[in-house]
Amino acid sequence: AMIQRALASPLPIAWVTADSAYGQEWRLRRMLEEAGVGYVLAVPKSQPVPALGRIDLVIAQAPNEAWKRHFCGDGAKGPRVYDWAAAKLPAIHDFDGDQPTHDRWVLARRSLARLEEVAYYLAYAPAGTEVPELARIAGSRWAIEECFQSAKNECGLDQYEVRRYPGWYRQITLAMLAHAFLAAMSAATTARGVAETVPVPLHPSPWQKSGGSWQFTVPNRHTGGKQITR
Repeated sequence: AMIQRALASPLPIAWVTADSAYGQEWRLRRMLEEAGVGYVLAVPKSQPVPALGRIDLVIAQAPNEAWKRHFCGDGAKGPRVYDWAAAKLPAIHDFDGDQPTHDRWVLARRSLARLEEVAYYLAYAPAGTEVPELARIAGSRWAIEECFQSAKNECGLDQYEVRRYPGWYRQITLAMLAHAFLAAMSAATTARGVAETVPVPLHPSPWQKSGGSWQFTVPNRHTGGKQITR
């Protein structure tokens, strides 16, 4: 219902991404397809792929050359880079018609250091979409999750004891408003701090070396600001 309300708004929404709790729900995927909205949704390794079987077994059959390295967003420790394997699925005539405008994909993300760590996705994208773009959309979910975690830690987003929707809605709305305010203040403070740390030109040092000894030179009001040696 929240997604439908967002799609009905004037916001320019092109993609939806979510974790496997939502990605495995076929009704959500079908609703987005009917709305013409692209998605990259995580799914569990047991997710069935029509006519092919479990998604983990489908990916296990991918040849080595199918895995390509792609950047999918910045993380706390720098750029997030993984190996990705992706393949288009056959069109479904009953849903897509004779001239499909979108393609369905199976997608897998593999850790560079731990090859056994593989995440799986189902995607629906406008025809012509490339794998790096799908990887970018999949990676965008982390920024959202980081925002939620920050709102929980700083503004009590998850600290509610309510029984009814109005109470929950008020708690979430106020917590998110407070988090937005703090984020804006933090950004402004950071920008101001950068400006304030720009090195200020210093006056010439009064320490001057002449021969083998140091001497002080100071501006003199009576010489028009010219330095004199004492």
